[in-house]
Amino acid sequence: MNNQPQEYYTPYQLKFPIEIEKIIETTDPVYTFCEVMNHIDLSKYLTTEDRRTGRPRYEEETLLKVILFAFMENGYESLRKIEKLCKTDIRFMWLLQDNPPPSHSTIGNFMNNVLNRKIDEIFADINSYIFTVENVDLNHVYIDGTKIEANANKYSWVWKKSCEKNRLKVFARITELLGEMNEKISSFCVKFGIREEYAIEYLEQIQQQYVKLCGFDPETAIRGRGHHKTIEQRHYDKLSEYISRLKKYAEHIKICGDERNSYSKTDHDATFMRMKKDYMGNDQLLPGYNIQLGVCDEYIAVFDVKQYASDMECFKPLIEKFNQIYEKYPEYPVADAGYGSFNNYLYCEEHGMKKYMKFTMYEKESKDKNIVMIRTEQ
Repeated sequence: MNNQPQEYYTPYQLKFPIEIEKIIETTDPVYTFCEVMNHIDLSKYLTTEDRRTGRPRYEEETLLKVILFAFMENGYESLRKIEKLCKTDIRFMWLLQDNPPPSHSTIGNFMNNVLNRKIDEIFADINSYIFTVENVDLNHVYIDGTKIEANANKYSWVWKKSCEKNRLKVFARITELLGEMNEKISSFCVKFGIREEYAIEYLEQIQQQYVKLCGFDPETAIRGRGHHKTIEQRHYDKLSEYISRLKKYAEHIKICGDERNSYSKTDHDATFMRMKKDYMGNDQLLPGYNIQLGVCDEYIAVFDVKQYASDMECFKPLIEKFNQIYEKYPEYPVADAGYGSFNNYLYCEEHGMKKYMKFTMYEKESKDKNIVMIRTEQ
């Protein structure tokens, strides 16, 4: 028999240069990114203390560069996609500088624990260097916004006005119930006070006093179908139901706050508003956020995320954030008619800014004036 030994080889030979940088083109944006990041002191944003136990901490400065470059290149990226880029993309390998590729959990923990409250300061430092090098004009700011749908259930809305109306209905039913309870305890020469609105603590005190006066024990209450409830138990159960409903309405109104009228049950920060792209085609309100941007010489100088459905309410917070970062107000804040309001005009007048915003009915009124001028000339 002829022996035919197997040869374990592959026709593809590994040819890899010693310097990865030679493969990356000189026009690649990763070089510009590194040039900017090398001029910024990142140590003040990173963790300086060493862990006493467990595995050594991943180099946070390298991790920060990887995350920022991934978002710069591809917009919003998932954590697993960033992990995959560190293993397959030659530019991310060069950024890692012989460090092992980080896992998605390492990236997520770093973003949540370290970058959560420091990303605004990092953004300001990056802009400070770029604006100095490029001599960016900060007197002209072009403002616009867009609404982005939140990652929340589309049918989990809570309306503030609806809660307020239902709460008034519950107050009326409580007044009727207290009248029945006063008739029951009239023999004790005690009477519960009737009001237009009731605090939850006040109703809980009434419930405790009613139990003591009537000698009713809630633990021995009869439950289930086929059992006849006593009058005391009916009063107690109704008052308990009304108290729980008032607590629910109070919680909803508290989450909404004074500045918005709705929120989503699956994302309390999201507000229901009309989106520019209505893919459902029924003009339905969807949970989302109002993203505001201020641009100077094609650079994003300031950004803000608000819960307001109207752009008018977003103008003042955006300009105040601009002043906080650059310690000055822009001389020419340029925006469309969605930002034009009397309060915003007064705000610009108080801070020495020119009023470069049309009001809401500007186009219609200007057309009407043109029509009137044509008719008078005829």
